[in-house]
Amino acid sequence: MKGTHLGEFEELVLLIVGILDGTAYGVNVMDEIDKQINRKVSVSSIHTTLSRLEKKGFIESYNGPASPVRGGRSKRLYRIRSEGQKALELIRQQREQLWRLLPKISFQYG
Repeated sequence: MKGTHLGEFEELVLLIVGILDGTAYGVNVMDEIDKQINRKVSVSSIHTTLSRLEKKGFIESYNGPASPVRGGRSKRLYRIRSEGQKALELIRQQREQLWRLLPKISFQYG
């Protein structure tokens, strides 16, 4: 699958977009990362990553409904595409295989 390589942060953002199931936008992706794994990230890093994932074809964006809170403007929302689901499944399979190969050793060195 061409272009399936994902960095760790891209994988994390893609997972969160999938979890948010069509309601993802920059700020709530940032908040969900903090909530789920207690990791603080900037909204600009989220937007950069969302843009990169969209260029790779893993997510798509669309305009949500206009909001009075936003002065009548709509939010740019994101949802995962089938290509994104396939990439996540491939990564999951690869990681599970590597975990199975890891010897049962003690990491208590030193």
